[in-house]
Amino acid sequence: MFQNFSSAADPSKGPARLAALRKTLAAQGLAGFLVPRADAHQGEYVAPRDERLQWLTGFTGSAGFCIVLPEIAGVFIDGRYRVQVKSQVDLGAFTPVPWPETLPGPWVREHLESGVLAFDPWLHTQDEVAKLEKALAGSGVSLRATENLVDAIWPDQPSPPMGKAFVQPDALAGRSSAEKRRDLAENLRKAGQNAAIITLPDSLCWLLNIRGADVSRNPILHGFAVLHQDARLDLFVAPAKFDDATRAALGAEITLHPTDAFLPALGKLTGPVRVDAATAPLAVSTALKSAGVTLAWGDDPCRLPKACKTEAEIAATREAHLRDGAAMVEFLTWLDAEAPKGGLTEIDVVTALESYRRATNHLHDISFDTICGAGEHGAIMHYRVTEATNRAVRPGELLLVDSGGQYIDGTTDITRTMAVGPVPDGAAEAYTRVLAGMIAISRARWPKGLAGRDLDPLARAPLWVAGMDFDHGTGHGVGAFLSVHEGPQRLSRISEVPLEPGMILSNEPGYYREGAFGIRLENLIVVTPAPDLAGADDRAQYAFETLTFVPLDRRLILAEELSKGDRDWLDAYHETTRAKLLPRLSSKAAAWLTQATAPL
Repeated sequence: MFQNFSSAADPSKGPARLAALRKTLAAQGLAGFLVPRADAHQGEYVAPRDERLQWLTGFTGSAGFCIVLPEIAGVFIDGRYRVQVKSQVDLGAFTPVPWPETLPGPWVREHLESGVLAFDPWLHTQDEVAKLEKALAGSGVSLRATENLVDAIWPDQPSPPMGKAFVQPDALAGRSSAEKRRDLAENLRKAGQNAAIITLPDSLCWLLNIRGADVSRNPILHGFAVLHQDARLDLFVAPAKFDDATRAALGAEITLHPTDAFLPALGKLTGPVRVDAATAPLAVSTALKSAGVTLAWGDDPCRLPKACKTEAEIAATREAHLRDGAAMVEFLTWLDAEAPKGGLTEIDVVTALESYRRATNHLHDISFDTICGAGEHGAIMHYRVTEATNRAVRPGELLLVDSGGQYIDGTTDITRTMAVGPVPDGAAEAYTRVLAGMIAISRARWPKGLAGRDLDPLARAPLWVAGMDFDHGTGHGVGAFLSVHEGPQRLSRISEVPLEPGMILSNEPGYYREGAFGIRLENLIVVTPAPDLAGADDRAQYAFETLTFVPLDRRLILAEELSKGDRDWLDAYHETTRAKLLPRLSSKAAAWLTQATAPL
């Protein structure tokens, strides 16, 4: 089984570890230390060695950071984790801080009059450090790059990950690594740049048509690279991650080096060298500047091409979603029969769902730990069931299940919220509004050039009119057998990246009533050119194609509260789901699906 149910959070250990860190700070004459969630590759999912935030505080969320000062240690968390953090940290030692409503600079100024705030330059980007320096300007607080002080007090810190690399076939990628590197190298030449530094693992994997196993759930490889303007690439990675066959598949233009050769190699480059100030560790630009190499700040050259999937990647992803959709329907058939009996727990549900995905004989891994929240646990947006928190799935409650699979032909991510027996008060009204928001995104048509922030309100409007909202983005980018959370594309209030054809995103509005229930509905969608309209001008417009086909719970839908257009969309969606999935199902699941997709 991929998912386990042990609890990584242990609030009881936090105070002693915090005291040890403060002792180290005092010994070095430092006033504080920044402890981010990220690793040197700015990953959301990190290897056990890099779980510094979790080790120190007990908080297991996928985003956040801690600022340790002499009298206070703030754990900065966004809206997804406001409930979770309260149960995972010792509130006598750590103070949850709502972020980004509260920014680190003003918070430090409030709690520290003077002193040196230390940070590990491998775990923070140029942009991040520059913003904090600006916010602290004129105060008595300064920043200093140091060694990692959490590592210094972590006696049994795990070793770096050594997952094996493997080849992603060109037929699934749609383009060879050589083609990708030639295109990116041409862009470097046009920009007058001699090289680009690549530090994001999914960028490396996409560019080289390889995958790895250095973190759980996402098939990525930890390493660094220098892409030269002649399409050669120097790859800095632990040699043991490549066997002879995978090494040979890289080709003659790619040279392997051990990871510890990366920093010395930077000093030998001839500028200008492109560095992404938003993703590369500050240590990279510092090393280049120290060697006198001219920097050219610019985006990671892989991010946008990677986000715009090839026709081959989209076709493969469609197949992965149909396979995954059939597994979901088999699971929902089982759940609908068993859950009302009252004998299931959250762990039972997670275990069963993974077994249905495994039964496809194509599952490489799950794409993240399944979120399965019954009743009040559904209101914890990124709830992860453990043996300690496991509870019964009771009739008269909602059950929220957010899950996905990693298949070599695609990455899936789907959320469904189901009624278990009688529908609780207020749940159908909230569910219908969340559904209306999801449908609004699905039906959207917009002019070329708009970004995720422009579309995000469409998902919220049905909730806003009832005084409701949700504290997360409407959608994140998704990779092609890569990271389930992929940038730069997003459906979010803060996303300024224009949406382009081939970008895959999630569409997942929600509503969460703390202590009662949570509702989230999620399909994956891909940006496409919009169909022609009679009488329209020739302005380019885009639309979304839905990739996920799994029924929505009709028992929770107040049809009269949906517009006719929304009802027509939902009936058409269910009809398509039925047509696509029936041939792939057992007879029992086929009968269930036929009933579940009946017109409203």
